[in-house]
Amino acid sequence: MTLFQLEVFLAVVQTGSFTRAGELLNASQSGVSHSIGDLEKELGIPLFTRNRKGVKLTDTGEQILSHVREIMNHTEQIHQAAAASRGMNSGTIRIGAFPSFSANVIPELFQAFRSHYPGVELLLFEGSYAEVEAWIKAGVVDLGFLADPSDGLDAVQLLSDPYVAILPANHPLREHDMISIEQLTHEPFLSLKSGCEHLVMRAFQKRGLSLNKQFEVAENSTILSMVEAGIGVSIVPSMILPAVPANVAVRPLHPPIIRNIGLAVLSQHMVSPAAAAFIKEAQMRFLEHT
Repeated sequence: MTLFQLEVFLAVVQTGSFTRAGELLNASQSGVSHSIGDLEKELGIPLFTRNRKGVKLTDTGEQILSHVREIMNHTEQIHQAAAASRGMNSGTIRIGAFPSFSANVIPELFQAFRSHYPGVELLLFEGSYAEVEAWIKAGVVDLGFLADPSDGLDAVQLLSDPYVAILPANHPLREHDMISIEQLTHEPFLSLKSGCEHLVMRAFQKRGLSLNKQFEVAENSTILSMVEAGIGVSIVPSMILPAVPANVAVRPLHPPIIRNIGLAVLSQHMVSPAAAAFIKEAQMRFLEHT
């Protein structure tokens, strides 16, 4: 068993295709097939089922996937530890983030990190809270930005993001400087279904209130467009709003609803030198803005 065979195995899992895995690794399709065949022969079991739609892991393949990822993660840590002794001029960090954070924070943060460590490659995986958390636990990403990370992860707190009420521009409540959730109880409500809505639901439940929920929306831009069109009102994290909001009224909430955003890893003791440097960079940048 070789590290290259394991790298090929992960590439096939990621792409779902021997051909695309070869393109990812700059290898031929036959070379990929040969590597997987040799690995299956050594283990004495099939790792993939093959059909017209592509390839899929067998049950045994699923069982060894996490172990292969762990091996490759440790291999990357070995390379990065060596790179650190040379001034950390190489390495790869896989980073998970949810969309509003990616759009508003990631570009500046990545640029700052690359200015200090130009040889370290940054790979961004964008998904929902649940997806990012699952990626961290499965080793798909080295670290991830999450709102209110679960107890099963090591996390450092970075910033707090207050929620705001968004209303159609001509809504009567626009006259108020602040809005309570009680004032929104009977309004047609649009729920942002991306993981951040649980804090809103909890706030209503805590006060024994119910929502007049009309729609659940996955995309930030969609919910802004629907509020702008007068379809309903919503409560969203302020981070999702563009620098110049759409034709909507934005008001702070009283009492406030706040999501705490942190940078999470599976274990602080297992992060690579490059990932540790990235965490430090993130902490320093947010410290500058507090």
